[in-house]
Amino acid sequence: MRLLNSEATDKERNTENDKIDEIYESGSVVAEKSGSRIHCLTVIGQIEGHYELGDGQKATKYEHIIPLLVSIEESDEVDGLLLVLNTMGGDVEAGLAIAEMVAGMKKPTVSLVLGGGHSIGVPLAVSAKKSFIVPSATMTIHPVRVSGTVIGVPQTYYYFERMQDRIINFITDHSAVSEKDFRAMLTRTDQIATDTGSLIDGNEAVRCGLIDECGSLSDALAELHRQIGQKNIR
Repeated sequence: MRLLNSEATDKERNTENDKIDEIYESGSVVAEKSGSRIHCLTVIGQIEGHYELGDGQKATKYEHIIPLLVSIEESDEVDGLLLVLNTMGGDVEAGLAIAEMVAGMKKPTVSLVLGGGHSIGVPLAVSAKKSFIVPSATMTIHPVRVSGTVIGVPQTYYYFERMQDRIINFITDHSAVSEKDFRAMLTRTDQIATDTGSLIDGNEAVRCGLIDECGSLSDALAELHRQIGQKNIR
């Protein structure tokens, strides 16, 4: 009996070590309760695109996230996805690609904004089937920015306009905010120094229809378990 208990303890310890390694490597972990397995995926720092960020900067790499989302969607051992956001934004195309992946999943999905869901983090926040934000979190809404050499020709401005339209269309398609209200938030001049846009907190994000509800981790998990339960009934 002692041997069996020792083996069980070693197995539990190895399982916990595996979870810690998974969190360290990918910022994600699978948690199980009452027979439901939830994959918690975090998006933190900057969303890294085609170019690597410098040393010392926290980043979420889209080339890691995209295959992970495919694995979650196809896995029989995962029942739902909890997407936790605390991001300053980053590469527009990479962030939008991840958002499209989450929005296209059939499995139950819930997002939770903690700290910040800024810039291209906004489409990520609304990509889940239901979105939550804590009251103290903030979201920065601003037009598409670009760094580096810009050629001042009509084609360049047309490209920026099309990119902005893609982001706006995604956000309005996956939330209750109207296009008119969202464009108004993009063009405000009294909230962000040296730029246009809006900085809104959790309650404001819910009032304008951008996020579904104010809530904490327990609220997000309860909604995810509700979605899983409904899917199992079907």
